[in-house]
Amino acid sequence: MTEAAVLRQRTHEERPAPPRKGGLPAGLLRTARPKQWVKNVLVVAAPAAAGELFSRHALIQLALVFVLFTACAAAVYLVNDARDADADRAHPTKRHRPVAAGQVPVPLAYAVGGGLAVLAPAAAAWLCPPAVTALLTAYLGMQLAYCVSLKHVLVVDLAVVTTGFLMRAMVGGLALGIPLSRWFLITTGFGALFMVSAKRYSEAVQMAGKEGVTRALLTEYTTGYLRFVWQLAAGVAVLGYCLWAMEEGGVPHTSVLPWRQLSMVAFILAILRYAVFADRGTAGEPEDVVLRDRALALIGLVWMAMYGLAVANW
Repeated sequence: MTEAAVLRQRTHEERPAPPRKGGLPAGLLRTARPKQWVKNVLVVAAPAAAGELFSRHALIQLALVFVLFTACAAAVYLVNDARDADADRAHPTKRHRPVAAGQVPVPLAYAVGGGLAVLAPAAAAWLCPPAVTALLTAYLGMQLAYCVSLKHVLVVDLAVVTTGFLMRAMVGGLALGIPLSRWFLITTGFGALFMVSAKRYSEAVQMAGKEGVTRALLTEYTTGYLRFVWQLAAGVAVLGYCLWAMEEGGVPHTSVLPWRQLSMVAFILAILRYAVFADRGTAGEPEDVVLRDRALALIGLVWMAMYGLAVANW
C-alpha cells in the first residue's frame, strides 16, 4: 500500500462517523444506553430477598427508584460521551456513538446530563427516604469522578464499577426500610466484582496485540492478575451465599423441601457456567452473557424459583 493510500485510510478512520437517522431525540436516547437499563432491575434484589416485593407500596417505590437510578445512569453516560467525544471519534466502534458522530452536540449532552444529575436527586429528596437521596448523590459523584479520572487508576476502576452494582442492589432496601444483611452485601458485592473483572479479563484477552483499540488502562493490567481477581471474587461470592444458605437463624422448617440449601446448587452452577465464558475471554456485558446462553439463563431461572420458595417458606 502506497503512502498516499495509507494517509487516505487513516484520514477516513479518524473522520467522525456519519450521523444516524432518527434525529436529536433518538440520539439522546441512544446515548442514555437503554440496553444498560436492565442492570437497574437490581433495585428489586433486597426486597425480593426479604419477601417484601409484591405489596402495592413496594411496587410503587421500586418503580420510582428504578426510574431515578436510570436517570442518574443516563446523566453519567451523557457526560462521559461528551467528555470523550474527541477520543471516541478515533475509535473504530465508539465513533458511531451519537455525540462522537455529531448527532448530539457536545454542549447539549453536557446540559441534558447535568440536568438529569440535578433533577434525579431532587426528586428523590421529595419522594423517597433520605437514605435513597444520599445513595443516588453518592452514586453520581462517584461515577462522574470515574469519568474524569478514576477510570485511569488501577484497581480503583474495578472497585468503582463494582460499587455501582452494589448500590443498585442496596437502593431498593433503603427505599422500603429493609435491613440489608451482611450475607446479602457480601454475596452481591463479590458477585458484581466477579462479573466486572471477568469482563475486564475478556477485554484484555481480546485486545492482545491491539493496544489502543479498547480502554487504555487494560495495557497496565496483566491477564494473570485479572484472572486472579475474578477467581477470588467468584470464590468469596459462593462462600458468602453458602454461609447464608446453611445458617439456621432460628427459622422453623415448615417448607416442603429445604429450598434455601438446595438453591446453593443452582447458584454454584451459575457461577461455574459464567466462569466458562470468563475463562474463554468472551464474558462481555453480564446481561449479554446471560441472555445468549440458554443453559445459564435456565440455571438462573431455577435458582430464582428455589430462592423464591425459600423466602416464601413454601
